[in-house]
Amino acid sequence: MTRHTALSPAAELHANVSVPFNQARAMPKSVYTSPDFLALEQKHIFAHDWLSAGRADALPNPGDYLTMQIAGEPIIVLRDRDGQLRAMSNVCRHRMSTLLEGRGNVRSIVCPYHAWTYNLDGSLRGAPAMALNEGFCKDQIALPTVRCAEWLGWIMVTLNPDAPDPQVALKDVENLVGYLDMASYRETFRESFRWATNWKVLAENFMESYHLPVCHQGTIGGAVDLLKMTCPKGSPAFNYHYIVKNDTIPLSLAHPSNTRLQGDQRRITWLLSIYPSLLITLTPGYFWYLCLTPDGPGHVNVLFGGGMSTDWCADPQAESHLAAVKALLDDVNDEDKGCTEKVYRGLCSALATPGPLSHLERPNFEFAQYLASRVPV
Repeated sequence: MTRHTALSPAAELHANVSVPFNQARAMPKSVYTSPDFLALEQKHIFAHDWLSAGRADALPNPGDYLTMQIAGEPIIVLRDRDGQLRAMSNVCRHRMSTLLEGRGNVRSIVCPYHAWTYNLDGSLRGAPAMALNEGFCKDQIALPTVRCAEWLGWIMVTLNPDAPDPQVALKDVENLVGYLDMASYRETFRESFRWATNWKVLAENFMESYHLPVCHQGTIGGAVDLLKMTCPKGSPAFNYHYIVKNDTIPLSLAHPSNTRLQGDQRRITWLLSIYPSLLITLTPGYFWYLCLTPDGPGHVNVLFGGGMSTDWCADPQAESHLAAVKALLDDVNDEDKGCTEKVYRGLCSALATPGPLSHLERPNFEFAQYLASRVPV
């Protein structure tokens, strides 16, 4: 009798992407639901590639900081006294308490356990009651540094000392949308939430607009014409598609005072998926983004932010325009939450089977190829 050995989730994924796109199917259920596969993602993807902590203008002043986790590693990102962005371990070098939480501004980093105090460059400033320890040398103790870079206005962080700089790895993004000068856009809101779905389900949801007419029929779905949607081939580092917008939302168009942008440049909305987990909607007038962090197979922590281009920021009606867009985005997020949580519940079904992909889901297949390129069998 022949015994059939079940493939590992990684092997299932590699088999999934071994076919041409016109024969492609959705990714296997196991790559979403398996804790073992998530452990591989944390090691080979999240601990390996550049991740975003949001926009650099969220930290405008010396001492401004935010915290994040990379593959379970607590990280501080801050603006130092010289105005430079830094990232470092968020774990005290004494008894290993975490140091800072959330966002804020500090003159120094003080451990909440024993008050060991660090300068904004991570060096140890002081430690109470350590004079009698002959092995203690303050000058030899500092918080480990983590690579941090600013790319087109984004804070990018990686644990990988050998990762190519974002300017190199993501040069094709700048070639594609550089005319919009994304670095000059100003962030006006930043929030976080946790949804009951796998991080890849939410990433894939962003990558395709095939779902818009149905999932978003109460908001933006009626303005979408699937026959006019374009999903070009992406690159190894990101995928994208774009939509040519009408004037339903003025803020999605170039500002009337803007004479630099011409033709369709004034009305194209770009949807950029920077692997693994920075998802950007970029228009001539505003942007919004999601940064995703896995929280077990069945939950995802989401950083959600956005803002406007500089010319729209200067418009007397900017506040009302942005309020209308933000209200719309909140409604869209509610719809996406419902749809993506339903997908994860379906993925956990014994009777569920991944089906064939539409031509409008090319970005999803490219995302699967990226994952397979990172996760070994």
